[in-house]
Amino acid sequence: MQTTDMNEQRLKQMYDNSQEIFSILFNEIGKVIVGQKSVVEQMIISILCDGHALVESNPGLGKTLTISTISKCMDLSFNRIQCTPDLMPADITGTNIIDETEGIKKFKFEHGPIFANIVLADEINRASPKTQSALLESMQEKQVTSGNKTFILDKPFFVLATQNPIEMEGTFPLPEAQLDRFLLKIQVDYPSFEDEIEIINRYTLIDTPEVRSIISKSDIFYLQRLTREVPISEELKNKVIKIVSTTRSWKEHIEYGASPRASIGLILASKAHALINGRNYVSEEDIKKMAYPILRHRIVLTFESERKGISSEQIISELIKKIN
Repeated sequence: MQTTDMNEQRLKQMYDNSQEIFSILFNEIGKVIVGQKSVVEQMIISILCDGHALVESNPGLGKTLTISTISKCMDLSFNRIQCTPDLMPADITGTNIIDETEGIKKFKFEHGPIFANIVLADEINRASPKTQSALLESMQEKQVTSGNKTFILDKPFFVLATQNPIEMEGTFPLPEAQLDRFLLKIQVDYPSFEDEIEIINRYTLIDTPEVRSIISKSDIFYLQRLTREVPISEELKNKVIKIVSTTRSWKEHIEYGASPRASIGLILASKAHALINGRNYVSEEDIKKMAYPILRHRIVLTFESERKGISSEQIISELIKKIN
């Protein structure tokens, strides 16, 4: 009973200080990452929703640096996996090795890089389907099975996978069913002229910026709970369901629509967006903002739409207008 009271007290304390916590967190990340506020915000939203994110951009835009900086600021262990066609499932999950102690040989499980709080799967579309499946199984079950033993992954556990939209030769695109397991698809754009000047000024000096830990693992669990407690009206819930269900019926532009997982994701992400931006309720703006990263990887456009050069972003924009 006393532990429950302490938890509730800590939860209230986190709620009262949440705006200050997020402000300090974003400022600390900003010491290393120039601009890209929306990208950083969406990565934090993914963590608050206990989901995974797919990050897409051209090379050299700081995806790895952003993710590793967030892990340092949130006091989370971090591992990076460079995906290549010859990468095997055991290279990710780990494998049994023979360990000899005092002349006695026995099998010992050697943990792979998947055993971390934040795992960066760099260029996931370069890994073979078999290896992708091993990674996605860990994402879904949050555990690794080797032989007859099961190893639970440390919590919190997040996979942030990146893919490069160019140089598609020799890649293995993720099937739609596997894409659906990612809560968000985050797109990273080139920096503005002013931001690029700041990047050059900051990273051509002898001393590169360093960051400190702002929140602990236990704080993340409280923030995840606070996210789920943000209220949303029945009217906005219905709007979310209408947006997602329309992706299944708008056959003029969309071949395959989004599953109910998208409805859950859009409501959760909207709650996290509201919490980060200092609101104690979900607004229509939260839903409009989060509809793009939630839906852009979950809808498959018709051949005719692709032939005309219509993008997923345009379809989502039209979809939001249509529901309004």
